[in-house]
Amino acid sequence: MQMPESKAVPVVSRKSLTLFDTALIGPAIVDAFKKLTPRAQWRSPVMFVVYVGSIITTLLFIQSLVGKGEATPGFIAAISVWLWFTVLFANFAESLAEGRSKAQAASLRALKQTVLAKKLASPKHGTSWLPASPADLRKGDTVLVEAGDVIPVDGEVIEGVASVDESAITGESAPVIRESGGDFSSVTGGTRVLSDWLVVRIAVNPGEAFIDRMIAMVEGAKRQKTPNEIALTILLVALTIIFLIVTVTLLPFSMYSVEAAGSAGITSSPITITVLIALLVCLIPTTIGGLLSAIGVAGMSRMMQANVIATSGRAVEAAGDVDVLLLDKTGTITLGNRQASEFYPAPGVTQIQLADVAQLASLADETPEGRSIVILAKQKFNVRERDIAALNANFVHFSAQTRMSGVDMGERIIRKGSVDAVKKHIELLGHPFPIEVSSTVDDISRRGSTPLVVVDDGRVMGVVELKDIVKGGIKERFAELRRMGIKTVMITGDNKLTAAAIAAEAGVDDFLAEATPEQKLKLIREYQSQGRLVAMTGDGTNDAPALAQADVAVAMNSGTQAAKEAGNMVDLDSNPTKLLEIVEIGKQMLMTRGSLTTFSISNDIAKYFAIIPAAFVTTYPQLKALDIMHLSSPSSAIMSAVIFNALIIVVLIPLALKGVKYRAVGAAALLRRNMLIYGLGGLLVPFVGIKLIDMILTIFGLI
Repeated sequence: MQMPESKAVPVVSRKSLTLFDTALIGPAIVDAFKKLTPRAQWRSPVMFVVYVGSIITTLLFIQSLVGKGEATPGFIAAISVWLWFTVLFANFAESLAEGRSKAQAASLRALKQTVLAKKLASPKHGTSWLPASPADLRKGDTVLVEAGDVIPVDGEVIEGVASVDESAITGESAPVIRESGGDFSSVTGGTRVLSDWLVVRIAVNPGEAFIDRMIAMVEGAKRQKTPNEIALTILLVALTIIFLIVTVTLLPFSMYSVEAAGSAGITSSPITITVLIALLVCLIPTTIGGLLSAIGVAGMSRMMQANVIATSGRAVEAAGDVDVLLLDKTGTITLGNRQASEFYPAPGVTQIQLADVAQLASLADETPEGRSIVILAKQKFNVRERDIAALNANFVHFSAQTRMSGVDMGERIIRKGSVDAVKKHIELLGHPFPIEVSSTVDDISRRGSTPLVVVDDGRVMGVVELKDIVKGGIKERFAELRRMGIKTVMITGDNKLTAAAIAAEAGVDDFLAEATPEQKLKLIREYQSQGRLVAMTGDGTNDAPALAQADVAVAMNSGTQAAKEAGNMVDLDSNPTKLLEIVEIGKQMLMTRGSLTTFSISNDIAKYFAIIPAAFVTTYPQLKALDIMHLSSPSSAIMSAVIFNALIIVVLIPLALKGVKYRAVGAAALLRRNMLIYGLGGLLVPFVGIKLIDMILTIFGLI
């Protein structure tokens, strides 16, 4: 028994977040303090050393208050405060990046609203339905979704054509058409049907929906480290261990030197543990150590801002190294369905007459090709749709057997269809097929287009050319990819003639025609065997094996469920040229990490000149010669270096979250530029910063 319709639920739009959204700063500050646990700090060995140093100096400060300390309580307290400040702001950077991802996930969770699904008794429109909760739907169930209804769960359209509002998923307000068959049959739970109706077969079980996967994907805090990030972590750990060993051995050397100097009648004092900890923190690469995690999380967040869901940081980073791009033609390079582009009338027939008859034959044709014929007749000759009821027409729909469609109006019979089918049709009626029309058909076929012949009461009226429409602006985007050193290869099941025509129009570097799923897979493996990193975009079920094999696999959100499950990224806008942005974001993440690592290691050099002479001047007075910045006192020098070490993390947080600006230049030129800016900048900035802090401390008598 059919039940009352379920109440429509408003669709939630995703909110874009600014770099320092006020809604994120408060929770990030709280989370920064929550991360002050050994387990959380251990994830970054460099910052764990700073964390342990902060604890030790805090204990030394307490000792100086209750007994004899190794230095004045004020000095130890100041060092301790700035070390804790360093740890907290490293935590804050990571928390802010994670907060952006969590906020995006929270907005996605708003899509998972409770709606009543119309579960059909049998998978056909017009049959009875019963209300059901989305949580009770299982893979294989069928539901009816009508205008105003929210699609309850991910599925495939098996009947019907409808306009769907996917703005809650993609952020775009323009509705899209979803229909049974082909590569535009996939629908996503949480989106709303605006017109007509769809019969949807549920494609997932509870908890496996695309929204669930999106939420899990954007939770950047749960991501795994990428190979490059692991390698960099190992380097940072190695540097930390080396400097830790060096620093620990300095105390006995200092004590021995003091004893030796005392025997010679020279008064000196050994280095203190507080100063050694300050020295260690300034020597190890704390800048990149404090920002490394934030860089990775922010990379995934930037991908989400580009309307691309990445399964992990690995996928984002791999995108930065891509050098071969394979693109499925249909729905990726082209609009997905062939569109009517021109009317070619037969001798004695005008274009307007052909357009009029072709439109009549297409009025009830709901295929994209049929609708395009109606639209082309309107655009070129202002031929308007007729009142179907007034025509007293009997429409004949396309079938695989006849390969024709059309309309019968009394004794008048109008048909359009493939050349062979129409030839057979008019031969049965006793009419000849014009030689001129055959020549037009051959010309259209040679261009890689599809000819549709139109006939009115046995008279051939002419040919309608259907052609693949290359998406606007795609040729220019491919030119940008070429400048980035990425080879583009179009993959299609079309014949070589058609493929060559589309490839030339789109501006791709190469193409694979008459491609089977096995051939796509073989081509990817061939490129990978040459040491190349392969990316592929696709939207069809037949693309799934190749997407699973590719290093970076971007599935179109408009595509099939199989394609989205095989990819490691999903483009919510279903724009194949989005891979250009994906590659830029991947390269940007690599560049940001490399740039900040260069800066971190370079600015350590300046800190050596500030803190080492100050730390050992009482033990080795000769080191005063290395005080090239002429800092006011040893205590001021040490304090200035520690303060600078903390503040530079604060200054670089926006760069870590936003990323270094990407420029489409060669790797060698890019390396030289970054070495000049971040290497030289990292060397010079600390000299200026430490000297300035030293002057401020001296002027205000803070040391």
